[in-house]
Amino acid sequence: MSGLDGVFLHLETSATPMHVAALYLIEPAADRDRDVDFAGEIERQLLPRLALAPFFRARLAPMPLQFANPVWIDGGLPEFSYHLRHIVLPAAASFADLEACVSGLHSTPLDRRYPLWEVAIIEGLASGEIGLYLKIHHAALDGVSGMALAGTLFDATAEPAEVPADWRQQVGEAEDPGLGQRLGAIFRHTAAQYLKLARHLPAGLQLLTGMVRSAGQGRAPGMGQNLSFGPKTPLNVPIGAGRGFAALSLSLAGVKEIARRHEATVNDVVLALCSGALRRYLQAQGGLPRKSLIATMPVSLRAEGNTETTIQATLTLVRLATHLADPLRRLHAVHAAAGAAKALTRRAQSIIPTDFPSLGIPWVVGGLAALYGRSGVAKVLPPLANLAISNVPGPRQPLYIAGGRIRACWPLSIVEHGLGLNITVFSYCDSLDFGLTVARDAVPDVAVLAQALTAAYAELEQLPATAVADGPAKMHGPGESVVRKPAAEASTARARAARPAAHKKTST
Repeated sequence: MSGLDGVFLHLETSATPMHVAALYLIEPAADRDRDVDFAGEIERQLLPRLALAPFFRARLAPMPLQFANPVWIDGGLPEFSYHLRHIVLPAAASFADLEACVSGLHSTPLDRRYPLWEVAIIEGLASGEIGLYLKIHHAALDGVSGMALAGTLFDATAEPAEVPADWRQQVGEAEDPGLGQRLGAIFRHTAAQYLKLARHLPAGLQLLTGMVRSAGQGRAPGMGQNLSFGPKTPLNVPIGAGRGFAALSLSLAGVKEIARRHEATVNDVVLALCSGALRRYLQAQGGLPRKSLIATMPVSLRAEGNTETTIQATLTLVRLATHLADPLRRLHAVHAAAGAAKALTRRAQSIIPTDFPSLGIPWVVGGLAALYGRSGVAKVLPPLANLAISNVPGPRQPLYIAGGRIRACWPLSIVEHGLGLNITVFSYCDSLDFGLTVARDAVPDVAVLAQALTAAYAELEQLPATAVADGPAKMHGPGESVVRKPAAEASTARARAARPAAHKKTST
């Protein structure tokens, strides 16, 4: 486990679980055999894929007294009675029922005695579609590696892959490393990290000194533009364990067309959509701050082709220009702020650590996390960021399971004390799938915020074409440049953001 992975493990409390998730909506094939239980067939296809993937067998082996990060070991055949749930919604359930069900699932922490994941197969929707909720601890992967991991579970065509009859026998025995092996592993890893730090320290200090000097001379974009506290809002309060979730899908072609018309990036438009939605939401809640809200945004540090599941990302801050009423000026301001933040991150990339020695880290980070939650300090301190926004590139081709097409893939993420809203976006096929995860203490009715996001899209869609000001190099994601070519079609948004309804569920 890397140092950064371990931080997410030790930040976890009962009120702030540190897992991420995805809700897949699976559409049965039109010509499927009606006598075959579709939900049961999905389970039959999933079990061997989960069991045969080393990632889903990995469990934690803790250190004595938690003096350092645990190590990952092979846990053998997963105990599916714990990991897999089958949930039946009320008869002819609505999409809001599915959102409410997933909100409850996302509120509970993962049991560290088992590999850190759960799957729920959810049926009962009036549409006949099946929901598949996959929850994984953030200590095990980041957004980019999570999307890559989906390729091990799903098919690239409607023809299901063969399920090996002896898949249970193919899984090896669980590892049982002794204390000596675990201690040896952690001390070897720690020694390697100290050597790495010592090797890179002189170059890192030189780069940092140069950046500070350039900032003082006004030649470092991003230094200071986004670095300040955000205003206090209802989003920035101490939170409990209750979660809310809303799913929303917008046309990727439509967002690309907005980006093309204004010579912006898809990511600029996503940030501007969130900005417009927050303006509407906070105005309806009784007050929009005169100062701009600030978003914290992950930036991937992953090299092209790197598929390791460890976290390889850092956080940057971006002003959302929520104080500007004019949507065009807001888009221009967001473009400039996002470009400056990315330029700063690229310049500092070589000195941003994703792995570091973990001796004593569990005590320090865990103690601070518990103290921060109990003290209620989030009530009084100005927030460094008001919300988190993440944009993860996903597959452009459809995925399938048990012959059914995955129609959408909505992400769920982490909220924290003082940071009660997380908006994460997956691009999948021809859609941008927005997942809005909230702490109910901060956002009691997330459906209202989802509706505001739909209105913000309509507002940007109607803007006349105009170029944003020149700025730093424009990038949407790894290897994807600014959109310049006309999109085939700017289709309208399709939203599913109804108010969550009461529901009941049964499990087996």
